[in-house]
This record gives sequence, C-alpha cells and structure tokens, in this order.
Amino acid sequence: MKKACGAIRIGVGGWTYPPWRGEFYPSKLPHTQELSYAAQRLTSIEINGTFYGSQKPASFRKWAREVPDGFVFALKGPRFATNRRALAEAGDSIKRFYDSGVLELGDHLGPVLWQFAPTKTFHEPDFAAFLALLPREIDGRALRHAVEVRHHSFGVPSFVTLLRQHGVAVVFSEHESYPAIADITTDFIYARLQKGQETIATGYPDGALDAWAARFGQWAEGGEPADLPRIIPSPPPARQPRDVFGYVIHEAKLRAPAAAMALIERLR
Repeated sequence: MKKACGAIRIGVGGWTYPPWRGEFYPSKLPHTQELSYAAQRLTSIEINGTFYGSQKPASFRKWAREVPDGFVFALKGPRFATNRRALAEAGDSIKRFYDSGVLELGDHLGPVLWQFAPTKTFHEPDFAAFLALLPREIDGRALRHAVEVRHHSFGVPSFVTLLRQHGVAVVFSEHESYPAIADITTDFIYARLQKGQETIATGYPDGALDAWAARFGQWAEGGEPADLPRIIPSPPPARQPRDVFGYVIHEAKLRAPAAAMALIERLR
C-alpha cells in the first residue's frame, strides 16, 4: 500500500530573470507569457518582490489567472516587518501586507516567508512578540508562516519550542554560512536550496538531487531525514503527512529551473 503523503511543491525564486531566456524560456517567448510558461513546468514560485514593496490587488489576481490548478505562490513578507530593531512593533507593516490584496491569490496562496537579516540575533521575548502578530487566518482563510533566520544565535532549543507554540515553520536553509535547522515545528516544511553550481547543467550533481528528492519524500510522508541537523534531538511529532515547499534559489540562479524540474521528475 502506498504511504499517505502530503503535497510536494518545488520551484524557484521569481520568474523574471533575463539570463533564463534561451536557457529556460524559449528565446522568442513573449515576456507576458513567462509566468504561465514557468507554472506549467514548476509547481510553485517564491515571490521576492513583496519583500521590497507592496503589490496591487490587480497584480495578485492576474498572477492567479495565469497559473494552473494546484500551483501556489510563496510570498516573502515585507522587509519593513523583519528589518527592524524591535520586532514587537511590526504589527502595522504586517497588517498593510495582508491588506494589499494577498488573498486575491485564492487557492494559489501558499506560505508567507519572513526572512531575517544575517545580523539579526535571537532575543526570545521580542521574537515571541513578533510571532504573536502573525495572523493565523483572515476571513476564514487559514494562513501559513515560515521564518528564515540567518544568525547562529537562533540555534537553541528555546527558538524551536517558540515556533512550535505558534505553529510557524523554520526554513531549512541549505547554505554555506546560515544555520541549518531541520527541526519540524508545524504541519508543513519549507526548504531553500542555496548551493547550486552553474557549471552543472542541472545545478546540482545527480547524487545531490537524488538525496534531496528522498528528503522531500520523507518529509511529505511524515518522517524526518536522519542526515539533517536538528537542535532538539527528541522524538519527532506524531507521523502525519505534511505539505513540502522546496525552492532552488540564490546561488547559480541560471540553473535553478533545471534543478527544480529535475527534482520534480524524481518525485513523480
């Protein structure tokens, strides 16, 4: 019998990147068709533009129309919420973000990624206050949140415990210098693969792609990859299927679509 499994969605960061023309996109593909083209080959895209400024409701509606059923966008929360000394004061920025029309994505809205600067250190009371500001639902629509922390002061059990209390995912960052935290803190997984190599057509060697596909599958079935580091080595939560969101991003961006498609193919 096939094991119960959550949905696995894999993609890249954004869809507008000139070097992808002739590499991922056909050279003569109209720019207006890039999102539709990408969404037919990937299963998710992480939108970076929402980190830098507000989008219009019409933009969210347009994006939703251009992607197939089952495709979701992950959105980066605004930098005005995370790049501040006192996170407890981020409430207005968070509210403006959700008031900007995010819910116009409908069923295509995936998790929101709250990314913190590499210099941001862990101060438990302030971080707890920030997590308490994140809405769990709006107008009956459940929301998912993930945090990417990039300072090693977050590598403590109290951080993991705090995320579990608030039902927020910690991003597993595959990166040369950021902390790698594979503790499961909620009912979904968010991973960002950031060690791509431009000299390899698929961004990663076959063995690395095989390993990541296996990890995604384990997560989706409710397991935990034994080869990834955890802060709290306690027994994992009850084994339940989980949705998984994985993004090939940052390094060797030219190869990111090929790496994502190679992972999708391995998981079919």
